[in-house]
Amino acid sequence: MKRRDLLGGLIGTMAVITVGQFPAIAQQPSSSPSQPQIVFKAGVEVVTVTASVRDQRGKVVRDLKKTDFEVVDTGAQRQIRDFYVGDSPISLAVLLDISGSMAVSGNIDRARDAVSVAMANLHDSNDEAALFTFDTKLQQVVDFTTNLDKIRRVSLQGQPWGQTSLYDAIANTASAVAQRSNKHRALLVITDGVDTGSRMTPPQVSAIASSIDVPVYLLTVVNPLDHPGGEYGLLAVDSHEAKTATLADLARWTGGDIRISSVPQHTVEAVQDVFAEMRHQYLITFEPGERPGWHPLEIRTRKKNLVVHARSGYMSGPSRTDSQ
Repeated sequence: MKRRDLLGGLIGTMAVITVGQFPAIAQQPSSSPSQPQIVFKAGVEVVTVTASVRDQRGKVVRDLKKTDFEVVDTGAQRQIRDFYVGDSPISLAVLLDISGSMAVSGNIDRARDAVSVAMANLHDSNDEAALFTFDTKLQQVVDFTTNLDKIRRVSLQGQPWGQTSLYDAIANTASAVAQRSNKHRALLVITDGVDTGSRMTPPQVSAIASSIDVPVYLLTVVNPLDHPGGEYGLLAVDSHEAKTATLADLARWTGGDIRISSVPQHTVEAVQDVFAEMRHQYLITFEPGERPGWHPLEIRTRKKNLVVHARSGYMSGPSRTDSQ
């Protein structure tokens, strides 16, 4: 099944997600001149999307202009209203899997090392970060702070335990990231990719994360013997099951990506690559169509040899205000 067909069913799955299940989503972020806002008034709304671009060799493209982009909303082109590109501070939430499955094959040690590598790639007193852990429940270990030593000093030792509510944790943490005011925002999930306890499906989580425009980057830690292909690369998308979606689907629907790490070199390369992408995101705003509901979205460049990573859609509706 094509990705567009899977996304077409998101409106139906969104119906089962209530504000009571995810209170963080119901909170409205404080107004800030540096944070793009979507304001729904009298049928007029503005959608903000972050996009990253790579060339055929996988290198991040940093010099594109507003005229280089096209926005296709439900098959119709939209005029780009505002455009921003440039270096600015990052708001990053690191979500660490500490569930029982992480005790297998030393994966928890690989995950702890990955947290340290991520913190080393942040800029002190400029970027901000928060640390979350999850097993059956999600826990905020350190709130968002520019004093990154608060996270670096946290001891992550301990025996992994409990079921893995992976998709639930991603949905709630993405909501927290969306409330930050920095232009560049993202969620880095460090996990073995095994979900045993979530109440949500990947399309449901993708719908929430996409609607609030938070790229989800997944670093999947595995034993070297289990590393697909035996070398650093992307997870393949399983397209055989029409009613399921993989972690790769989830990441890419939000404009993020997924990597596999089995040795320290993989972790360093993957995290550095993710930060290169985060620091050179393009900010695009446009006015959507009038139809309420789910809008499939494609951000593309006029240069056909480039690959754009951006969320695959957004929710539109009257009489509400959201941060996008």
